[in-house]
Amino acid sequence: MKRVAVVGAGAAGLCAARHILSCPNSFAPPVVFELTDNIGGTWCYDERVGTYDNGRPIHSSMYRDLRTNLPKEVMMFPDFPFDPQLNSFLPHREVQRYLERYCQSHKIRPHIRFSTVVEKVKPVVETAETTLWEVTSSDSSGCQKTETFDSVFVCSGHYSDPHVPDIPGIHNFKELRKETASPGQVLHSHSYRYADVFSGQSVVVLGAKASGLDISIELAKAGAQVTLSHGRPRLTFPLPSGIQQSSPVAAIEDDGSVRFQDGSVGGADVLMFCTGYNFRYPFLDADQLGLEIQDHIVSPLYLFLMPPAFPSLFFIGICKIICPFPNFNCQVQFALAVLDGSVTLPSRAEMEDKVRRELQAKRERGVHQRHLLIMDQDQWEYCQTLAHAAGFPPLPPVTRRLYEEVWRQRQIHPENYRTLNYRLISDTQWELID
Repeated sequence: MKRVAVVGAGAAGLCAARHILSCPNSFAPPVVFELTDNIGGTWCYDERVGTYDNGRPIHSSMYRDLRTNLPKEVMMFPDFPFDPQLNSFLPHREVQRYLERYCQSHKIRPHIRFSTVVEKVKPVVETAETTLWEVTSSDSSGCQKTETFDSVFVCSGHYSDPHVPDIPGIHNFKELRKETASPGQVLHSHSYRYADVFSGQSVVVLGAKASGLDISIELAKAGAQVTLSHGRPRLTFPLPSGIQQSSPVAAIEDDGSVRFQDGSVGGADVLMFCTGYNFRYPFLDADQLGLEIQDHIVSPLYLFLMPPAFPSLFFIGICKIICPFPNFNCQVQFALAVLDGSVTLPSRAEMEDKVRRELQAKRERGVHQRHLLIMDQDQWEYCQTLAHAAGFPPLPPVTRRLYEEVWRQRQIHPENYRTLNYRLISDTQWELID
């Protein structure tokens, strides 16, 4: 029986553990390494920012009043629905409760080592066909140990290491400025928790994707004056009063004022970076694995899952703009089918060539380097491919249909699309309910 290590007890790690436990004839119970003292990953809200008591960075990027931007009918693991009494769009606490219920239902908790940091994951090549993995971890007392596994599932997420682009002159903003006689505040949305403290302040929010838009609306409702700075086409849907749009920030002037790419200049009390996150795996040696791990890309990964050189190492949930829980569910089942021999992989050279051709095709279509792992509309065919290859039930068509309907509503009503509630009628149909 194969031994599997799972790094992280967020949604992806719990999903991996659940499916491993459902195959007791093929797999030993998993060992799940969790650096915090609770399950849930980024869904586990922590009001603290900065570092834990042990000096390690706070993992979660959850803010207090966040509500999901996907309805529960689309978010759920396909075989584990949310409580039907709940509204479609949920506070993060309800998602955390759902994951706790999932954990309890599948008896995962006894297999989780809490407050345990994975220090190193190292491949040990036994034969040309077999790789074992040495996993070195340390617990809360500092006790370190190394164990051997047949496979490792990396489920540590990618919303914890803030990406902060370089803004020329940013040091000028942090120093005393003549008009206000106070330094400006610079923070990333990773360290944002609630809007109240910004009431009456002028805030430039850099980035207008999901978090940038949501946080801008929160800030404006709390009485901040918000400049939403972004390089996307101008947003044409109605925004609350208190939000104005601008071009991207070009630089900070010597006097601490903000210069935008269109040449306009303005003052601000706060720069809020809603500029995404970096991929960071301090426990992996990328060169040894034949991987390139940069801010926004991990490559090559065959089927966005495994390095061709070491196809018993799996990255779960690495893609962006997806239905996360259903995506994890498909990836985990495919990965286990690879491990138990149900799926036969192409040769290393063929896998590398396929990844190279796919990324090159994206670049030729004009996809920027930082967007190469965005899946969006490609996610449906991708999940279908995994299901067909590994022989598990595909996602029901209703998941895609409702996902696309919500995306459409979000473009029209960014403030109130979350007031709508949905019900699934069948595998193909949904309805709007009062």
